[in-house]
Amino acid sequence: MTTDWNLDQDPLQALRGGDSAPFEGFVPRGLVGLTGFFRRKGAGHQEAEDLAQEVLMRLVQHAKTYEPRERFAAFVFRVARNSWIDSRRRQGSRPKLGSMATDDDGLALPDPVDPAAGPTKLAEDADEAERVRAALGGLSPAHREVFELGVLQELPYSDISDLLDIPVGTVKSRMFHALRALRSILEPEPPLTADRPLR
Repeated sequence: MTTDWNLDQDPLQALRGGDSAPFEGFVPRGLVGLTGFFRRKGAGHQEAEDLAQEVLMRLVQHAKTYEPRERFAAFVFRVARNSWIDSRRRQGSRPKLGSMATDDDGLALPDPVDPAAGPTKLAEDADEAERVRAALGGLSPAHREVFELGVLQELPYSDISDLLDIPVGTVKSRMFHALRALRSILEPEPPLTADRPLR
């Protein structure tokens, strides 16, 4: 799921100036996007919602001292990432920096499907979703995190660099390797034939 956070006005900057309307308008979209973010990190449904609400509260608390040095979305994901790390520390475990969504029993969740689709289409979609989920699970945490932020959250490289505190060149390198690894998993080489000799 991607976030639709293309906002005309920075909600926190407006809140700092005494105008709460932009932030109030952001909250429903922010809650959905952040819940999805935490689900992909491996949080159960209830924990993901709780963490999303915690991030929104932290944003309100930051409003008084907020300085827009980066895009609003990048700042939100920086706060979200810190909340995730804090939550793992509270639970005494290391953060899963790129696991896919699971249900409360730890089982992998299928992606939402179109209820109007026929059974063949549903089966094909489920198979494809499982292939993608398995492929993402094969990436290193660092590569998976850059992929999620860049592709799923649609953040530019500069924002990912700020968010993860790594150079833009490292972001590009990790994205390149993530995409190459995913391509090799999802598009395996065709079998050898007479017209395709062994290299």
